[in-house]
Amino acid sequence: MSCIEIRNLHANIEGREILKGLNLTLPKGEVHALMGPNGSGKSTLSKVMAGHPDYQVTAGEVLLDGENILEMEPDERARKGLFLAFQYPSEIPGVTIANFIRAALQARLSEGEELDAVEFYQNLYKKMDALEMDRAFTSRAVNDGFSGGEKKRNEILQMAMLEPSYAVLDETDSGLDIDALRIVADGVNRLRGPKLGSLVITHYQRLLNYIVPDHVHVMVQGRIVRSGGKELALELEAKGYEWVIKEAGLEVTPEPANG
Repeated sequence: MSCIEIRNLHANIEGREILKGLNLTLPKGEVHALMGPNGSGKSTLSKVMAGHPDYQVTAGEVLLDGENILEMEPDERARKGLFLAFQYPSEIPGVTIANFIRAALQARLSEGEELDAVEFYQNLYKKMDALEMDRAFTSRAVNDGFSGGEKKRNEILQMAMLEPSYAVLDETDSGLDIDALRIVADGVNRLRGPKLGSLVITHYQRLLNYIVPDHVHVMVQGRIVRSGGKELALELEAKGYEWVIKEAGLEVTPEPANG
């Protein structure tokens, strides 16, 4: 089965352990939601999967279609088919959206191959239209002066163009008003299908009203403590996280500012 399989993953930052034996399987063709209180390690997981240098993996594996990507550089992981949509996308002054995406696609080709410019722009404009993005955005610097909604739409545009095998969406709903949330969710849903496995990281049920998951996982204190269907997200929305934490035999602690 084509999947990402995370086995007994432990990771720390600056000597502080964040992931504490996390196990999760994400099959291709499914959408899984990862929920949990602040500080539970959700964003840490996304960064570890992508290869962020600040995080040290001390144990475990992340297998992408059977191959351990923890031994690869971030660009190698991307070429293998992993995509990360950032919670806080970076601004890149001086680099246009069109050139940025074109360079990313070109990097995937074999030496000597070149992208067809006409075909590239036809595809780019098609994807932009679907995300209700003005075509003039192609000449704007990546995220430079963008609103929160524009930044998130740009992330989904990159995802649509790169056509990854697996996508991790790190709190894509943060900072979005209801209209921007709908547009971004529609963009994600258009990409949904048998060739893509998606891990949607979120605090809130509202995103899952638009991107309905196949499975929901609850992460607390660095590991998955409960999994279920889409109805689990509704239960969390109604009752909060405290009951899950207590049921897992863990101590309820005040939430830090982020995580």
